Amino acid sequence: MCKIKINATVFLIILQIFLVAAAAFEETCEFDRKLEEQCRMHNYKTVKPLLDYFRQVRNELEDKEIKENKLNELNSDLMEKYHEIVRIHEKFMKEATLLDEYKNKVFKEKNDLQSCQNKVDKFESEINSKQNIIVKLERELAEKSTNFEICQVQLKSLNSSLIEKDEKIKRFSENIQNITEHQKTIKLQLEQSKIKLIKKDKDNQICRAEVDILNKTLLNTLIPSSCSPFGDSDVHPLNVSGIGFFDVLCDSQLAGPGWIVIQQRVGGNEDFNRDWATYRKGFGSYKSDFFLGLEKIHRITRLKRFELYIHLVTVNGSTYNARYDDFKISDEDSGYKLSLGKFSGTIIWDAMRVSENMKFTTFDRDNDIGDNNNCAVKYKSGWWHSSCYNCNLNAPYGPDLVWFIRYPLKKAKMLIRPKESMKK
Repeated sequence: MCKIKINATVFLIILQIFLVAAAAFEETCEFDRKLEEQCRMHNYKTVKPLLDYFRQVRNELEDKEIKENKLNELNSDLMEKYHEIVRIHEKFMKEATLLDEYKNKVFKEKNDLQSCQNKVDKFESEINSKQNIIVKLERELAEKSTNFEICQVQLKSLNSSLIEKDEKIKRFSENIQNITEHQKTIKLQLEQSKIKLIKKDKDNQICRAEVDILNKTLLNTLIPSSCSPFGDSDVHPLNVSGIGFFDVLCDSQLAGPGWIVIQQRVGGNEDFNRDWATYRKGFGSYKSDFFLGLEKIHRITRLKRFELYIHLVTVNGSTYNARYDDFKISDEDSGYKLSLGKFSGTIIWDAMRVSENMKFTTFDRDNDIGDNNNCAVKYKSGWWHSSCYNCNLNAPYGPDLVWFIRYPLKKAKMLIRPKESMKK
C-alpha cells in the first residue's frame, strides 16, 4: 500500500514537469513553425513512455483497490467469525460450569449414597445383634417361667409358714406390750435420776467456781513478781500486774541471787530479725537464745526501780560486765523508750548510753533518728537504735554483735532485778 502511494506521488511530479516543459515547448514552436512536425514527433516520443507508465500505475491502482475491497470483505467475514467464536466460547464456558455443577452433584449424591449404605450396614448389624439378644431373652424367659412355677410352689409353702408365724407374732406382741409398759416405768425412774444428777452437776459447778477463786487467791498470794525469792538458776512463774502469769529464766550465779534474764545470746540458733509484734510478745527458748518481750519487760520494770546487769564474753574468751542502776522501758504508746540510770562495771566503755531515751525499732516500725535508713533493716535486728548504735546485743552473730568496735562478742546476757535486793 505504501509503495503504491510513493509511485503515485512520483507520477504526479513527473506529470507537472512534463506540463511545464510542454508549455515552454509550445511557445518555442510558435516561433518556429517549421519545426512543428518535429516537435509533434518529439512530444509523442517523450510522452508515450509516461502515458504507458500512467496506464500501468492506473491499472495497478485499480487492482489494488479491488484487492483492498476483497481484503475488507475478508476482514468483515473474519470479525463475524471472531464474534461467532466468542459466542461459542461463552456458550462452552457456561456448559463447562453446568458440567462442573453436575459433577459436584454427582459426587455429593455418591457420598450421600455411601453414607446411606454405611447406615444400612450399621442398622443391619444392630438388627442382627438385637435378634441375638431376643433369642437369648427368649431362652431366659423360658428358664424364668420354669423358675416361676417353682416359686409358686414355694410361695404356697411360705404362706402356710407365715400363718404360723403370725400366730407367734401375736404372742410376741403381747410380750412386747408388757415389756413397753415396764420400759415406761424404767424411763420415769431414769428421768427422776437425771433431775437429781443435774442438780448435783450445778452444785459441783458452784464448788469448782469457789475452788478456782480460792486457787487464784492462793496463787496471787504465793507467786512473786520477781526472781528475788528464788535462789537457783531455773525457770519459774511470775505474777505481774497487768499481764498475769508467765514463766521467766531466773539466774543466781552470774551476779548474785534474784536476777531475771530478759535477753540471752549463747547459741546463735535464733533469728533476731523479727517484727514489732514478735518483739512485743517475746520469742526464743530459755535453753538457748531468747528475748523475754517488750511488754513483759515494761510491766516488770514499772512496778519498782530495777537494776540492769549485762554479761559479756568476747570472741577471744574475755569476760566483762556492765551495770545500770535505774533500768526501765516505757509503754507501747511511747515506743518502749529506754531508760538506764548510772553506768558502772568492769568494761570501761558506756556503749548503751547512745540508746538512752530511744524508742525501740524493728524492720516494720522505724523509730530511730537516722535520716536515710532504718537501722533495724540495715543490721537485721530490733534494738533501741539511734543512728544506729554503739552496741547491739540483738545483732546477728558476726562483726555487728559488738560492745563498741573494740569488743566483738560471742555471748551476751541482759539481766534485771529490783534495786532493793542489792542492799540485802
